[in-house]
Amino acid sequence: MDLLPIEIKVNIEGDVAAALSALGGTGAAMTTRRIWFAEDRDGVAEGRVPLLDAGVIVRFRIGSGSDELTVKLRPSTREQLVGRFAAPFDATPFTYRIEEDWSADRRVVAASLVHDHPRGALLSAVQPGVDAAAPIDAVQDQFLDACAPAVVLDGLDGLVALGPIFSTKADDVALDDLKVDLEAWRVAGLEFLEASIRVKPKDGENAEELTARAERKQRKLEEAVRERGVTLSELPESKTRRVLTALAEAGRP
Repeated sequence: MDLLPIEIKVNIEGDVAAALSALGGTGAAMTTRRIWFAEDRDGVAEGRVPLLDAGVIVRFRIGSGSDELTVKLRPSTREQLVGRFAAPFDATPFTYRIEEDWSADRRVVAASLVHDHPRGALLSAVQPGVDAAAPIDAVQDQFLDACAPAVVLDGLDGLVALGPIFSTKADDVALDDLKVDLEAWRVAGLEFLEASIRVKPKDGENAEELTARAERKQRKLEEAVRERGVTLSELPESKTRRVLTALAEAGRP
């Protein structure tokens, strides 16, 4: 089985603007986007996030460049990813990625099927009262049907878009000898900052060697952030879960 790229993330607590400055993000070119996540309408009415709890993320990104609709399974397993979804592929307008997702001690497999749309094409799907499931296309339906059939059986009709989350992102910021992506999220009075790097398998590398190299990179990232006076979050939840939980709670009648 092919080795997977590893995305390593650290979540940062405290003053986001100060942390961005300390990490060198304020001088970098920033991409600004708005993000919505789709969730089960009935669940949100009760302050719950059933899709996220089932390991399914439906995300809209609207802003610079093309719009993106992503259907992601996280956590997933390699055994769960079957048929054409057992391996990554690019087939315009689709990009399908499988990677490991590391944050602190948490390590999971994530599989993402991204569909690019023309700029502004997805705005109608995130409006109040609209079924946010409408733009999920046949290939993304096939992905869920093959790899998360229990979720499909429960139905993806009647989704509501939660957001917008205002995202600003700087890519490839130099942090010591690392190239780091910095992404800040702002929504509902909350602010989050995430620093991330990607570690790609090298030719001839085995799984143990890749894991050891990624662990060294993870330590370097954490140390580089701390050395600049920035506090790492000790909360186990991802920023996605923290934001969706807050938005679902706010959406209760």
